[in-house]
Amino acid sequence: MAGPDLINTILYTVNNLLHQEKYKAALAVLKGFRNGAVYGAKIRAPHALVMTFLFRSGSLKDKLKAILKATYTHSRNLACFVFTYKGLQALQEKCQGKSLQSHSFLAACVGGWLVFGNNNNINSQINMYLLSRILFALSRLAVEKGFIPQPKHDPFPVFATLVWGVVLWLFEYYPHTLQPSLQSSMNYLYHDSNVWHDITDFLVYNKPRTAA
Repeated sequence: MAGPDLINTILYTVNNLLHQEKYKAALAVLKGFRNGAVYGAKIRAPHALVMTFLFRSGSLKDKLKAILKATYTHSRNLACFVFTYKGLQALQEKCQGKSLQSHSFLAACVGGWLVFGNNNNINSQINMYLLSRILFALSRLAVEKGFIPQPKHDPFPVFATLVWGVVLWLFEYYPHTLQPSLQSSMNYLYHDSNVWHDITDFLVYNKPRTAA
């Protein structure tokens, strides 16, 4: 039974390699690439599926191609970023003999420029998603470090008030400034609901069904 023995030998060799401390940094970079690809596909595929079938016109083939393209792009970009970030972080630590906060910032800056600096729909969504989280995190950090005083009352209601007030003002009067996917969502919610012809496109469908 040479086959099973060979497989067991290969598995033993690979597992032994994975436990070698001297290869840990390089292996962590490779696993980071793997995790980036998997995570990117897992979060983009369902989002692309819903948004494509909800708002995109065209044949089933075109819709499936759009879903696969968006999923591949997100998965590839995230994998490449994690690979670049972890690789540069490990390189800086090896050169300086210790880990510094600046290493993380510089490695991420380079990765962001190389991978997410291309202005397309996927990168735009990811960057804006991160921006909102960054603003929240920096606000909390500013309070934690004492740069701004601890609010006496929960500021979230004021935040929500301004966010919704500004975004609907922009949508109604300057819609071209908003991202296309956000425009589509808001058109569906606020403008398409102003138009109907009978009970079918009032309750059952959003728009009249066209004859095949």
